[in-house]
Amino acid sequence: MDNYSDHLKQRRTEDPAAAAATGPAAGKKSGYRSRKDVKMDMAKRGLRSLAVAVAIPVSLHLLAIYAGSSDPYRVGSKPFWIPPLWALRLTCMASSFLMGLAAWLVWAEGGFHKNPMALPIYLAQLGLSLIWDPIVFGAGAPWVGLIVCMGMFGAMIGCSRVIKDVNPVAADLMKPSLAWVAFLAVVNLKLVFH
Repeated sequence: MDNYSDHLKQRRTEDPAAAAATGPAAGKKSGYRSRKDVKMDMAKRGLRSLAVAVAIPVSLHLLAIYAGSSDPYRVGSKPFWIPPLWALRLTCMASSFLMGLAAWLVWAEGGFHKNPMALPIYLAQLGLSLIWDPIVFGAGAPWVGLIVCMGMFGAMIGCSRVIKDVNPVAADLMKPSLAWVAFLAVVNLKLVFH
């Protein structure tokens, strides 16, 4: 058993004889990487993938806000609980950020490969959340926006259930987004009946 563990300790390069003959400094030049270097590279790749996973939905949401920016968000007698348009859109972007973070956590666990339904459901809720603003504020169609909002809520519930098995933290990150979409449905209902 000791011979086996000694052999494992020496397997740091592809050619142990060449590394032993040339010394430790030459071993680094021949492709040897320390554990610290490997961990640092993994951390950099992880941060890059996290940045992409969060930046894509947030920037797409910014484009959707730009596309839906024509309606001045008029509500007849606006109750105190209806936020101003800037707060509504800022919270929608925060929700997109949380959903992107949850998707990254699922991706990092290999969840999109483990459960093939996770990605289509995530993309469905993302697509619905992106078209809500242009429909309600761009086209001025709050009835259609209410239907989209209900579909978005259903897709988020389905997404939450699917990814709960893969990463419970990601499912917990979706809870504020679920609450936000429920609130959006109420705001949308008020826009319909103003």
